[in-house]
Amino acid sequence: MSMGAFTPLMGSPIRNYEELNLIASGAYGTVYRARVSDTGAIVALKKVRIPLTDEGIPMSTLREIALLKQLESFEHPNIVKLLDVCQGQQLEREGQLVLFLVFEHLEMDLAGYLATRVGGLPPMTLQRLSRELMTGIDFLHSHRIIHRDLKPQNLLISSNELLKIADFGLAKTYDLEMRLTSVVVTLWYRAPEILLKMPYQSSVDIWSAACIIFEMFQKAPLFPGSSEGNQLERIFELTGLPSQEQWPANISITRENFRPSRPKEPRNFCRKLCKYSNELLSQMLAFDHKDRPTAAQCLQHEYFTQEPLKA
Repeated sequence: MSMGAFTPLMGSPIRNYEELNLIASGAYGTVYRARVSDTGAIVALKKVRIPLTDEGIPMSTLREIALLKQLESFEHPNIVKLLDVCQGQQLEREGQLVLFLVFEHLEMDLAGYLATRVGGLPPMTLQRLSRELMTGIDFLHSHRIIHRDLKPQNLLISSNELLKIADFGLAKTYDLEMRLTSVVVTLWYRAPEILLKMPYQSSVDIWSAACIIFEMFQKAPLFPGSSEGNQLERIFELTGLPSQEQWPANISITRENFRPSRPKEPRNFCRKLCKYSNELLSQMLAFDHKDRPTAAQCLQHEYFTQEPLKA
């Protein structure tokens, strides 16, 4: 089935795509594997719906598209390339415009990669993939982009086993603090401030990255919660139940809903963690987002400057 010809928003000559198969479908869009008609190249085509205003496409959306296109000039090795942005049909009744984001296509995500590695990953591979993840996050944060939906399915692995951050459908340029809509970020990788409906900053990506790095070691999620409340319970098993003074004011969730617990270390949940990885994850998984290191600070940690150690 042909996706037809679209009008490129950014002046790209690439116009025609042939849909091959559905890759994924979710709350934020549908992703197809597609072929560029004139070159035969395989791409990932993400279809998203943009709400229209009286003036047309919101300026915030245009700014975000322009920023994502601008990032391509850096050709960062740990960021999936956005090749094109194309305009589809206008849905008058819904007041929406269909956009197609055209990305480079990689066959495997981190979840699939881990599933194929029987017995786990070697220490040097763990260290390298973790460094590539934090390098990509540092690049996004340095350009004032929070990903907000980091998870193994949004991290792609190239044919030469390079990790690349994908799916910027939830990315948002940020100022100081924003409130997060309830549907953002997959439950298991959500930072506690999101679950508590608090303002958030770029440190939500640091929390998600720590959960992913842990999962690369353990080959199982750190906080596989079944609901938002259960997710917080699991988090407090590691961080300890915050004190009355630490508990955020003016939120609807009460501290008394949770059983008392004392702080533990990530290594209590995964014996494969070495001294340095345990220390780094402890910092990244701080309950108070102000206590978490930045991505740049993470990259300066001894875990990335020492030789990989056996657990």
